[in-house]
Amino acid sequence: MKPINTTTYKDKLRGYIRNPFSGLLFLIVLLAALLTFTILMFLIGYILTRGIPHLSLSLFEFQYNTTNVSMMPAMINTVIMVALALLIAGPLGIFSAIYLVEYAKSGSKLVKVVRMTAETLTGIPSIVFGLFGMLFFVITMGWGFSMLAGALTLSIMILPLIMRTTEEALISIPISYREGSFALGAGKLRTVFRIVLPSAVPGILAGVVLATGRVVGETAALLFTAGSVAQIPDSVMGSGRTLAVHMYVLANEGLHVNQASATGVVLLGMVLLINWFSGYIAKKIIKT
Repeated sequence: MKPINTTTYKDKLRGYIRNPFSGLLFLIVLLAALLTFTILMFLIGYILTRGIPHLSLSLFEFQYNTTNVSMMPAMINTVIMVALALLIAGPLGIFSAIYLVEYAKSGSKLVKVVRMTAETLTGIPSIVFGLFGMLFFVITMGWGFSMLAGALTLSIMILPLIMRTTEEALISIPISYREGSFALGAGKLRTVFRIVLPSAVPGILAGVVLATGRVVGETAALLFTAGSVAQIPDSVMGSGRTLAVHMYVLANEGLHVNQASATGVVLLGMVLLINWFSGYIAKKIIKT
């Protein structure tokens, strides 16, 4: 049974009167929450009101041309780019975090260097990653503007994020879980992959969702690596634009601003769908 909370609003009010500083802090927190919620609702409402009236079936035609400026190729390219980036950065980030938390010695210099490097990479602007991807993958490797070059560049961008969130999720698992598993005779590897890792799935998925949101909304890095060709490439070595790049190009040209607003609605819907799907998977994994 849940404990019954007998504290009334009058009791809370008397407490704030006796301690005005607590009341001031509560007011600041409340105002911050209301301001954040208001800004979020304003942004969503602005995007929807500007974009929904301009949604049409021509925007979802399979082939792009200057008449329909279809976003369908960009939507497919976005899914491909997200899948490639997560396929590369996901296992690397998760396994790196497992090593840092479960296997590396506590207080090791290697752990400190890796964490400092990851935190530093997290704060680097995306345009810097884009320039690196262009110089290394596009020019030095000779791949040209391609989906693979864009995916590798994005994987470098989101790798520190996935690694750090996974690391924090693993650290939050109580040590008693590990001790109980060891007491029953399980080895280190089995304990990590059968006890610790499943318990940390919600935190890991939160990092993956954040990484996915960054991939979906990235523009600068992809302009320098994947290009802006409005087509579905035949292979990962072909050039293509994602939804965010598509919206940027349309708005930058100034000829299809309304269609760019409609693209923003679809992009917002895609992000919300990814968040819902990730939460659904996390609940399913926890139940099993």
